[in-house]
Amino acid sequence: MKAAALDRFGGPEVLGIKTVPVPTCGDDEVLIRVEAAGIGAWDFMEREGQMVELMGGEPKFPYVPGTDGAGEVVAAGKAVKDLKVGDRVFGFALGSPKGGFYAQYTAVKASQAARIPKGLKVEQAAALGADGITALRGLEELLQIKSGQRLLIFGASGGIGHLALQFARRLGVKVLAVASGEDGVELARRLGAEAVVDGRKGDVAAACREFAPDGLDAALVLAPGDTAEAVLQHVRKGGRIAWPNGVEPAPKSPEGVEASAYDGIPSPELLKKMNQLIEAGPFHLEIGRMYAMEEAAKAQQEVLKHHLGKYALRIQ
Repeated sequence: MKAAALDRFGGPEVLGIKTVPVPTCGDDEVLIRVEAAGIGAWDFMEREGQMVELMGGEPKFPYVPGTDGAGEVVAAGKAVKDLKVGDRVFGFALGSPKGGFYAQYTAVKASQAARIPKGLKVEQAAALGADGITALRGLEELLQIKSGQRLLIFGASGGIGHLALQFARRLGVKVLAVASGEDGVELARRLGAEAVVDGRKGDVAAACREFAPDGLDAALVLAPGDTAEAVLQHVRKGGRIAWPNGVEPAPKSPEGVEASAYDGIPSPELLKKMNQLIEAGPFHLEIGRMYAMEEAAKAQQEVLKHHLGKYALRIQ
């Protein structure tokens, strides 16, 4: 099969098109014919070898990166019960020894895959495995948000943030979205945030005071910076702050506020809940740009610049 793969860890130049074997499908796995793969802001770290510890030791080369993607199940292991050949699915495979989603085929644990939610195209579903899980796990398990609470999402126009905004609204939470740029503000407003402020040019502190005079109940921090740290002072005592590992430097939280870093770890229960939330009504997944597989190195560099939503690779 064709894949965008590495012969060694390093800069963008090490990522190129190679011919590699199709992975085998284990008893608890599904083999997916990949149609689209997500481009994560962390993908350069995988390419440079910064995530070796997540791979269970030194990987074998050529190494196929790509944390998430979507396509069609072409084989299912004998222990797999909920998915079958022909199902259209999305999945998650960070640091998999069998390779990631930058390839025509990938094998993932069936527990880390789910059917594509109704209403989403395959290229949109390609972004759900990592970004969607990270968004929903942060909201439900770390922040434990409840209907009627007031939530700050810092980085609300990015891949994780614009999904977290919509999940929170579906859960009955009121959202103050701190977005990036005029286009990010427009996206967050269109997705239903009660209040929106430009994190670069707006008066974020004033927006917090107006939105939550008694203090924010929770904050999901998806981007680093001095502005993020300043607005966290508006989280009330007894409130919660969470951020995915990789947000560096880790934000400092005020006294009396529970703060947690976390990873976007998939589970069948979380995947099921995410699909239910998405299918509960019209849902938008912003794919800022689609790249050809041959443009994988370029995509990994451009995803680090300002953009809305998620970038994706078209796998052919």
